[in-house]
Amino acid sequence: MEPRFDLFTTETGSRLAKRFAGLGQVIDRSPLPKLTRELVSLRASQLNGCGWCLDMHAKEAAAAGESAVRLALVAAWRESTVFSEAERAALALAEEGTRLADAAEGVSDTTWARVREHYDDEQVAALVALVALINAANRLAVIVHQKGGSYEPGLFAAVAEES
Repeated sequence: MEPRFDLFTTETGSRLAKRFAGLGQVIDRSPLPKLTRELVSLRASQLNGCGWCLDMHAKEAAAAGESAVRLALVAAWRESTVFSEAERAALALAEEGTRLADAAEGVSDTTWARVREHYDDEQVAALVALVALINAANRLAVIVHQKGGSYEPGLFAAVAEES
């Protein structure tokens, strides 16, 4: 499957990328832990089949000190022992927020209660926005067949600084 279109070579695509990066910076500056942000982004990207975002967030997580074992187990987080209860709550929110069409209730009350047990209001705001943003980014990249493999850690942050 070849890339269909290079979104970022257009003026509109470039402007969108800068806005996405700017929103990402707001989330990055929040008190939501960096590694939690990367795990959530990885899980949503796995569910959506987004190679570009998987590449980006795996490399960003590794650069931030995440272990290879935890990165490998994100896809099976329920069946592993390496994630904290707070991370499990965030991963459950990521899954339910990504699979909205799969459940009549969207995000379950149980998952929401677990999130609220582990995260304060500022962190919840960042977590909810992150789930929405990564899903939007996944859709952009999947639609145009943007490939993973070439991302370098820090690249997206550099785009945000240009805006």
